[in-house]
Amino acid sequence: MRRTRILTAVLALAAGLLAGSPPALAASTPKVTLAADTYTWKNARIDGGGFVPGIVFNRSEKNLAYARTDIGGAYRWQESAKTWTPLTDSIGWDDWGHTGVVSLASDSVDPNKVYAAVGTYTNSWDPGNGAVLRSADRGASWQKTALPFKLGGNMPGRGMGERLAIDPNKDSVLYLGAPSGKGLWRSTDSGVTWSQVTNFPNVGNYVQDSGDTSGYASDNQGIVWVTFDESTGTSGSATRTIYVGVADKDNAVYRSTDAGASWTRLAGQPTGYLAHKGVLDAKNGYLYLAYSDKGGPYDGGKGQLWRYATATGTWTNISPVAEADTYYGFSGLSVDRRHPGTVMATAYSSWWPDTQIFRSTDSGGTWTKAWDYTSYPNRSNRYTMDVSSSPWLTFGANPSPPEQSPKLGWMTEALEIDPFNSDRMMYGTGDTLYGTEDLTKWDSGGQFTVKPMVQGLEETAVNDLAAPPSGGAQLFSALGDIGGFRHTDLTKVPSMMFTSPTFTTTTSLDFAETNPNTVVRVGNLDSGPHIAFSTDNGANWFAGTDPSGVSGGGTVAAASDGSRFVWSPAGTGVQYTTGFGSSWSASSGIPSGATVESDRVDPKTFYGFKSGKFYVSSDGGATFTASSANGLPSGDSVRFKALPGTKGDVWLAGGASDGAYGLWHSTDGGASFTKLSNVEQADTIGFGKAATGASYQTLYTSAKIGGVRGIFRSTDKGVSWTRINDDAHQWGWTGAAITGDPRVYGRVYVSTNGRGVIYGDTSDTGGGDGGGGTDPTPTPTGACTVTYKITNQWSGGFQADVQLSNTGSTAWSGWSLGWTFADGQKIAQLWNADHTQSGAAVTAKNVGWNGNVAAGASVGFGFTGSWSGSNTKPTSFALGDQSCTVA
Repeated sequence: MRRTRILTAVLALAAGLLAGSPPALAASTPKVTLAADTYTWKNARIDGGGFVPGIVFNRSEKNLAYARTDIGGAYRWQESAKTWTPLTDSIGWDDWGHTGVVSLASDSVDPNKVYAAVGTYTNSWDPGNGAVLRSADRGASWQKTALPFKLGGNMPGRGMGERLAIDPNKDSVLYLGAPSGKGLWRSTDSGVTWSQVTNFPNVGNYVQDSGDTSGYASDNQGIVWVTFDESTGTSGSATRTIYVGVADKDNAVYRSTDAGASWTRLAGQPTGYLAHKGVLDAKNGYLYLAYSDKGGPYDGGKGQLWRYATATGTWTNISPVAEADTYYGFSGLSVDRRHPGTVMATAYSSWWPDTQIFRSTDSGGTWTKAWDYTSYPNRSNRYTMDVSSSPWLTFGANPSPPEQSPKLGWMTEALEIDPFNSDRMMYGTGDTLYGTEDLTKWDSGGQFTVKPMVQGLEETAVNDLAAPPSGGAQLFSALGDIGGFRHTDLTKVPSMMFTSPTFTTTTSLDFAETNPNTVVRVGNLDSGPHIAFSTDNGANWFAGTDPSGVSGGGTVAAASDGSRFVWSPAGTGVQYTTGFGSSWSASSGIPSGATVESDRVDPKTFYGFKSGKFYVSSDGGATFTASSANGLPSGDSVRFKALPGTKGDVWLAGGASDGAYGLWHSTDGGASFTKLSNVEQADTIGFGKAATGASYQTLYTSAKIGGVRGIFRSTDKGVSWTRINDDAHQWGWTGAAITGDPRVYGRVYVSTNGRGVIYGDTSDTGGGDGGGGTDPTPTPTGACTVTYKITNQWSGGFQADVQLSNTGSTAWSGWSLGWTFADGQKIAQLWNADHTQSGAAVTAKNVGWNGNVAAGASVGFGFTGSWSGSNTKPTSFALGDQSCTVA
């Protein structure tokens, strides 16, 4: 990923979430009753899209692997489907920084246990401290220990590691390397509590750029990896020898030989470099180290590989090329655990013409390369690339040799050989996770096949979303770093991102409401135009012409009939044009940097907002007039949209916790606004198909309502709201964009900052939101059906989802579902319901917000549990005193 992505959430949050804790609600705030609905959540498939800085295989259980991302959370590999399962979607709005994962550790003593060190920024961009998450069910559920310092999952140096490590002989002992001069930390109770290792002698001193006043590049990268020598311990006793890597070019590696009681700098070590990785082959007694002159993941101009003999203290330079011939640093480093003399490493910062991967089968004595020059610029590859599952990875490029498309990769800081399968290797790049399952062909003279191994791992930052009412496109997305996509099928990876031109980041897009074949997008590009148009519903694009001074995309609006456009780019003031932007004129009466939108009925009416003021143009964007509306948010953390089909119907969301914050509605084209008293905070607003019998389109918002943060829906113009997500599906920060689907009732598209485009479908057939009470006392009557599905199972544990459907003719105002486990299963954690368990008997009852279940509707909950011997599904369920049909 390029550096542009670091600011996606930061800038949007600066005026809102970062302002402090929300004030207490005034006593006069009306009580809000939240109805419930059952939604199914999925990703609009892109497959990848972001930087994967870490891959961790469990050393004792086959096929158990994890991946970490810098802003998009953690994932677990599902061998049966060859896909990744997201593990941190339960992270909520207030803890959005915990979606950045700086390190992962999988317990080889108890493979059910996994740990994640989380936190996105160490500077002021992230208001919260870091934490260590611990799980006893492979990430299906987590417990959290807050740390007294910040962690930097999206900071410089995030590809070094792993900073979090579990003692392979005594798994209650963990170590964590901290940034920012906070030193080395240790837990002796399986991650529940942590204390600093006060006798560790070096907190690090390397910073990427000491002159960076933001604190981003000027932070001390600190302690960067911890490696245990498992041969120096016995089961149940702490490992004696531990190696620690420090971001200090003169003192990069330290060792303890007394289980952390004392530490010394490793004698004779190389200087002038940072040790990105330290990987130990305990069988042969070699510690391998990958060095770079920079911390990465973008920079790095020189590097070396070294081998340290743990028994003799001998250092050997095993670099595959002379230092003078490097223009990159080394990072990705792995040992084949089945054949420990086999070592691999990456030239992580080799951007052009491609990354390089090195392989040795004699402990670094000799090396071969993934590709070599035959006669420059021609290349001979030991591999073939198959990106048919993610064809956009070619970026639509047709480069000249020695570049190839698709590239083998870039930012390749993570590379791991499967400890149980010498033929399988995975490595992370800035845009995807690649792998091979025939790696040993490298050694026999054949070509191994590299494919994306990334399905299910979605890591894009979403800036804008638009769902047109007609045409082949279901959804347009504006994304950080890879531009964006036109989805014609949400379940399939699009063949290509937006091209002609290809923006690095798309900042805004729009379509003409009554002519959806006309689409416009704007974005960032190092050189070239910043605006593009389509006249075939986004299938093909052509570049517009920039007005003078444009430096970035900003926001853009299309007239309802596509006859004209208004653009508020970075670098210059608001502009308007007729036609497709061959020439532009400056708009008057509206300040630079204003957010612009169009009326969805009148092609000459446009709207703008800047610093608390709403602006209106009735002459196609030529002139704007400030509205007299007051009481709107004073900052610029605001998003607003005009309702399709009704002129002058505008909804505005946004604000900050230290001022006006909420949701406003105007029916007179912005001349006045009314604040909804039942919405405490709102950050996005979108519209979708109306519910059956409703006269107004469905509203969607990412908001705080009734004291609860979530994704909400209203089918009655905001009078009542339904929270449609749940605590297991929160995705951190969702404040950039939201839209309903104008063709599918209940479908909503949600932006995330690192988990891609999430879309939800409802089990509600279109009856809308009833507002409903929360009294669970009445006993439901009528027929019921239960679907019980085991969604994941592992040794000693499992996860299940239960859907309870009201198949009768009367609504429920509370429910209680009982069943009996046949094999002594025990529930560990249950969400979206309260539960009790006595022996094998379980009762699950509604929580306050999901007691109302209309006739024909469903409600769902899930849980994790333990099992031994067998894990038979329950065969009967009772709703109160009546039996339910088991589907």
